[in-house]
Amino acid sequence: MSDPKARHVEPPSNGETGGPAAAASSRPTESTLSRATLADVARLAGVSAKTVSRVFSGNAYVAGETRERVMSAALRLRFRPNDLARSLRHGGVSNTVGFVMGDITNPFYFQVAAGIERELARHGMTMILAATEDEPASEERVVETLLKQRVRALVIVPIAPDQSYLEGERILGTPVICVDRPATNLVADSIVLTNRAGTAEAVRALVAVGHRKIGFFCSPAGLYTHQQRLAGYRDALAEVGVTDTQRWERLDDPDGPAAQASVRALITSPDAPTAVVAGNNHASADVIRALGERRDEIAFVGFDDFQLADAFGISVIAYDPLDVGRRAAQRVLERLEEPTGAPQYIEVPTQLIQRGSGEIPPRPAP
Repeated sequence: MSDPKARHVEPPSNGETGGPAAAASSRPTESTLSRATLADVARLAGVSAKTVSRVFSGNAYVAGETRERVMSAALRLRFRPNDLARSLRHGGVSNTVGFVMGDITNPFYFQVAAGIERELARHGMTMILAATEDEPASEERVVETLLKQRVRALVIVPIAPDQSYLEGERILGTPVICVDRPATNLVADSIVLTNRAGTAEAVRALVAVGHRKIGFFCSPAGLYTHQQRLAGYRDALAEVGVTDTQRWERLDDPDGPAAQASVRALITSPDAPTAVVAGNNHASADVIRALGERRDEIAFVGFDDFQLADAFGISVIAYDPLDVGRRAAQRVLERLEEPTGAPQYIEVPTQLIQRGSGEIPPRPAP
């Protein structure tokens, strides 16, 4: 069945190609517009495509008048040379570094990304972002998407249980730098925080004001960062003879209402802790909401600084995420300069910032 909206136009029977119909068809429309090509520039400038290519590759043997004609034609056509395509045709790679982050809503990753981008920009390189959303099953697929774009190097926040799939790419010369967590079954540089020492410092500060019953809240427990922070928590309590900490640990509760309910149940239990340490910024938000009106009764320290934490007097284990990104970019540049050498494990220091919530002493037993 024919389309009732379709309109058939007979071609001119006298062989003419001009007239209003021809003029209308020659005008660019939304469906016919496309980017100018190197051949388009050559036609407008009245030179060969090879001459245009020489101009944009910086060949010194092109006459000045010819160069000006080519550049003028390119400007009129809004032509931009495809440097990546030219590089790939010669077997090269892009001048772009891929950064595979986790949860795209986590401010930590964007600050790390800013640190990477700023350092790379100083050296004439760019960055492209991709996110796994902290889903282990998606990591290899996301990484493969970036590698198909022939990124010069890869910075990744590992989430999958095994990164050995990247070993072949590394051997072929693509630097792989891991951020926040080290890789598993892969030779790679790692930029991590002093997770264990940071949490231990916070717990020692709580112990110093009289706390012994200290809770630890974080999810998921299996992540390297959370395991290290949990270990630091246990280390510091063991120093004062407290080893049965499992009763105050909540490690696998999801974010949101269920997590907040878990914290409320913990702080109202018969053997409730008098202080709580949160293992990351999401856990901190859940603990603060769960404490509610009891914020003045129960001491609290969170790992990761966050917006408005200073305004609300929240004590935190802080660090500089921009510095994490900057160091990752520096390792990329160093690896590109010198690909060989043993992998480096670099720790970015943390510090306890006391703002009031972590200095609340335990209330006397009734």
